[in-house]
Amino acid sequence: MRLSILDLALVRHGQPVREALLETVALARRAEALGRFERIWYAEHHNMSAIASAATSVLIAHIAAATSTIRVGAGGIMLPNHSPLVIAEQFGTLAELHPGRIDLGLGRAPGTDQRTLLALRRDPRASEYFPQDILELQGYLGDESRIEGIAATPGRGTHVPLYILGSSLYGAQLAAALGLPYAFASHFAPDALEQAVEAYRAGFRPSDQLDRPYVIAACNVVAVDDPAEAGSMYEKVLRSRARRMVTAPGPLSESDVDALMAGPAGAQARHMLRYCAVGDGPAVAAYLSSFAERVHADEVMVTNQALGLDARLRALEILATACP
Repeated sequence: MRLSILDLALVRHGQPVREALLETVALARRAEALGRFERIWYAEHHNMSAIASAATSVLIAHIAAATSTIRVGAGGIMLPNHSPLVIAEQFGTLAELHPGRIDLGLGRAPGTDQRTLLALRRDPRASEYFPQDILELQGYLGDESRIEGIAATPGRGTHVPLYILGSSLYGAQLAAALGLPYAFASHFAPDALEQAVEAYRAGFRPSDQLDRPYVIAACNVVAVDDPAEAGSMYEKVLRSRARRMVTAPGPLSESDVDALMAGPAGAQARHMLRYCAVGDGPAVAAYLSSFAERVHADEVMVTNQALGLDARLRALEILATACP
């Protein structure tokens, strides 16, 4: 079973952003040293105080420079927020600096709310051009631009591999039509996973990049040494997720979070973590293996839900040992 990592670059309540970013470096270095993970990705999110990966290509550059062998990439860049030429130049630069190590996953959603979308100075209709923008970007990163007289430098000839991200049939069908790998965001949007993978595999057309379907499915992980601690750790993860889903003028008390967990926020948190491997090494390994087989995934991308750097580092070690 191929394993990889989606690091959300989480900022804990009250934690300095710099400290959170330094933790992403520590996690990437440990993942690389363990030698078990295919890649580590970071996602573009905006106006979210708990996520520090908004400047995704900058963070990827920093992580790639701090490591030497593990693949590093975007999971993903929200392409409607950018011009294809600028993304080609950014990831072309990354590919020239770190040859053979850079991935570019592309999403159609804005990665934020509508008000923040306006602050990004993007046209709300930009997502309608997502398929055309992918082809334009692919041309810039290939040997011949699709736009006469315009080339990406750096970018041209780097052939940075593209991945289509999604959580619905739209992304699955587009990835199939373009002959690109498909990554499903089942770590927070689980509903259409199996249906989307089925549609992708059924409609796949080979391309220069890929000759057969390739599916990455995301799955949450709460990995601990003592099975008796797994349930309480999972409950803490749920409560942390519920906290991040609400905007409050001040810190929430435990009784406030109790109320959240009893209401819609709690129900939503549980739904988002529908696919979650919880337990010690053998339990987590068994869940991930079953998950990959059930949804026909070629690769499972884990989101490490452990709370705190030490716990997250240990969770990676548990995964690497339990999933040889």
